Amino acid sequence: MENLPTPATPAAPSSSSGDYDAGAITKLEGAEAVRKRPGMYIGDTVHYGLHKLVYEVVDNSVDEALAGHCTDIEVVIHVDGSLSVQDNGRGIPVGPHPDPKFKGKDTLDVVLTELHAGSKFGNGAYKVSGGLHGVGVTCVNFLSEWFKVRIQRAGKVYEHSYARGVPQDAVTVVGETDKRGTLISFKPDPTIMEVVDFNFETLSQRMRELAFLNAGLRIVIRDMRIGKEHEFKFDGGIVSFVEYINKAKEALHDKPIHFSTEREGLALEIALQWNDGYDERIYTFANNINTHEGGTHLSGMKAALTRTLNTYAEKSGVWKDLKETPTGEDAREGLSAVISVKLSNPQFEGQTKTKLGNSEVKGLVEQMVNDQLATFLEENPIVAKKIVMKIGDATRARIAARKARETVRRKGILDGGSLPGKLADCQSRDPSESELYLVEGDSAGGSAKQGRDRRNQAILPLRGKILNVEKARFEKMLTSAEIVTLITALGTGIGREDYDPTKARYHRIILMTDADVDGSHIRTLLLTFFYRQMPELIQSGYLYIAQPPLYKVTRNKKDLYVKDQRGLNDYLLRIASDHSRVVTPGGELGGSELRSLLEKVLTYEERLEKLAARRDARVVDALVQGSSLNVATLSNEALLGEQVAQLRAYLQMRMPDTLGRMETAIVDDPEAQAKKLVVKTDINGGLRQSVFDHAFLSSPEYQELASLHDAFASLGKAPYKVKVGDGEVLALSVQEVLEAVRKDAQKGLGLQRYKGLGEMNPEQLWETTMNPATRTLLQVRVEDAVESDEIFSLLMGEAVEPRREFIERNALNVQNLDI
Repeated sequence: MENLPTPATPAAPSSSSGDYDAGAITKLEGAEAVRKRPGMYIGDTVHYGLHKLVYEVVDNSVDEALAGHCTDIEVVIHVDGSLSVQDNGRGIPVGPHPDPKFKGKDTLDVVLTELHAGSKFGNGAYKVSGGLHGVGVTCVNFLSEWFKVRIQRAGKVYEHSYARGVPQDAVTVVGETDKRGTLISFKPDPTIMEVVDFNFETLSQRMRELAFLNAGLRIVIRDMRIGKEHEFKFDGGIVSFVEYINKAKEALHDKPIHFSTEREGLALEIALQWNDGYDERIYTFANNINTHEGGTHLSGMKAALTRTLNTYAEKSGVWKDLKETPTGEDAREGLSAVISVKLSNPQFEGQTKTKLGNSEVKGLVEQMVNDQLATFLEENPIVAKKIVMKIGDATRARIAARKARETVRRKGILDGGSLPGKLADCQSRDPSESELYLVEGDSAGGSAKQGRDRRNQAILPLRGKILNVEKARFEKMLTSAEIVTLITALGTGIGREDYDPTKARYHRIILMTDADVDGSHIRTLLLTFFYRQMPELIQSGYLYIAQPPLYKVTRNKKDLYVKDQRGLNDYLLRIASDHSRVVTPGGELGGSELRSLLEKVLTYEERLEKLAARRDARVVDALVQGSSLNVATLSNEALLGEQVAQLRAYLQMRMPDTLGRMETAIVDDPEAQAKKLVVKTDINGGLRQSVFDHAFLSSPEYQELASLHDAFASLGKAPYKVKVGDGEVLALSVQEVLEAVRKDAQKGLGLQRYKGLGEMNPEQLWETTMNPATRTLLQVRVEDAVESDEIFSLLMGEAVEPRREFIERNALNVQNLDI
């Protein structure tokens, strides 16, 4: 497969002593090269490299969109750890490759197994593309445990599969279609990749960016493991991006300032809109790549923005009363902006290669922004006046904030010389081992002070709810005693001039609040403070949320603390497996065998719940347990009819009410050269359509359900006898077995749901929440910067209507409502 070159002369053998001679020189090519040195191709084999695999596949679909041939992309993370990307582009070409050096190899194999073989090297197939190295999807193939491709092209459906880059069969026609596109599915190879769990938020952020940067392109990302889904489509491109960022804020001007221009081979597109907030949000891109660390295009934009606005304001005389000239930070207060540049030879630098380094870009961007923005301000005096007045307000606020800071400093509070009296500091002066617990209330604070490890754990009790910094200017923030106390304890200072995150006195800052509505509110206020005022502490991984137990379970006069509902389920299963027996046609189950079965049933129920978003879970369950529907069945209409009869019989036995308004139909599915089953059921008075076709029945989600059912089927046919206590219960399904043993396990248990930390004494608080050997901490990370900013603005900002819409939209998803 690899076409390794034959050397003209034999290589001299390498000496056994390890000498550096001719025999030590080897050349790696193809799959061997990529698998031996994956970091050279995808950056690393952990989080960055894992998600890079997805981006390489998606970028090919985006290139189809850039070329005008694709409008929809769907990314799905599956329950088995695999991922699929489907588009409606032209489909990867198939058929023998015309180049004789490939010896009649199918074009699809050339694309997927030959490095640097692609259509982005100047032959006109793509005018613009996300990358030019030509190794992307090939590397994904080489670094995948398995890799499958399904192509709709020229009226045919083609399939092909690989294992670690090796073709498993020939390219095969499997059906007919009038659609077109490519579906690629792959599972990262755990023998190469150190991390194989895809992060939904990380991928979602990238998909949103691509949708914004490619106007009109619809991208859907779905995570079947957690039932979460986002759909992105923005007809306005980066203008929609800016409007999206500002949607939970009050914009100063209705429409973002937008211009697109080109100079000396550099294409620049920029969108700007100021809001009444106090934070700047600027996102920069180069060739569709998110340059998180900025670079020369950002420097050029900032310089031009400050100079152009200052020049305009001086001419208009708006700032005559200002005592100081506005700074660049003043000009950017409340600014949301997106900068996108495209250039032929980008140079990236920085630790993550996301900082644009082309020196010529700064001057070009500065010139273009100067020209375009100056023209806009002259032609739109009303908008211009609002912007410069906002900048004037920011300057006055900065001066007032400096005075407020100096006033506070004169009182000796912020100078670090005297720590707050309510702070119970730790003995260690090494920040890397020191922890600060921010505890809600004096009662819990007292328990925490008594229960802590004084050597390295500091306690700062917070009284009541701190100021919402999302709605407050800086100078008002400094009038809040709780916030000033917090800033002083942290030791970082605050504000543009004084803030220094490297001076943090603790490298673990742990939010410890009650598990009720007030506790959640206080935690959110604290998160807002850190996100808006000290984001570097989050980026450095210093911020954590304590995870106190949700339940205390008392059994036989012994107490056990359980973190959450899943932990409670596990505990109940342990009791059930020790005290219950299940008699089946295949024998009697108890102990570890019974527990293994019950865990599978729990997983089965969770998976059904996730599928309920798109199909009636009752029907899926009936198909899995009451029939033997599979991909092969779809090719035989008579067999399929029998499966429908079995489905109805199962529902009649288990859920006869379901049949009241259930309709079934068997229809053609030419793409699979088979049939598909369409079932309509009554849900809440309306008909719900569920489609069971080749794609669904071959999906990892359905396959997992079928696999779990196989484990249940080995028990023999229901009913089963469940021996609990001194009696017996008859169960008609494995779900009823779970329900019976769980109900029995709860007998005699004392269950207390904790709401307040103050309900625990110092020893309990230490053992459950503060002891490093037994506690659980949740590290706060920003995986999706745009969504994080939106959530904080939505929940904590001034705008009421977006918040109401958010509550209404998510009302039915609420769990554990505390009223």
